[in-house]
Amino acid sequence: MNDELFLDERVEVVATFGTGLNPCVPVKFRRTNGRVVEISEIGLRHPTQQGARTVHIFDVTDGAADYRLAFDSERLTWRLLREGDRL
Repeated sequence: MNDELFLDERVEVVATFGTGLNPCVPVKFRRTNGRVVEISEIGLRHPTQQGARTVHIFDVTDGAADYRLAFDSERLTWRLLREGDRL
């Protein structure tokens, strides 16, 4: 990501859940300002520990900007952590 904005914004996410190597796939999210971002590609996905909780990090893009989403699997909440310009 280039020219990143570091955020900690609660977002609403539409995601599919299934089986296999990628059981959770975010499809789109709505920001607090009402803007809907359609995800066109998922980059890296990795789990991380925050205390006793597991948080799943997704690096995604809509083709115009890159985003980092975090899914807290205990609280079942999504947060937008970063937004950056495409290179």
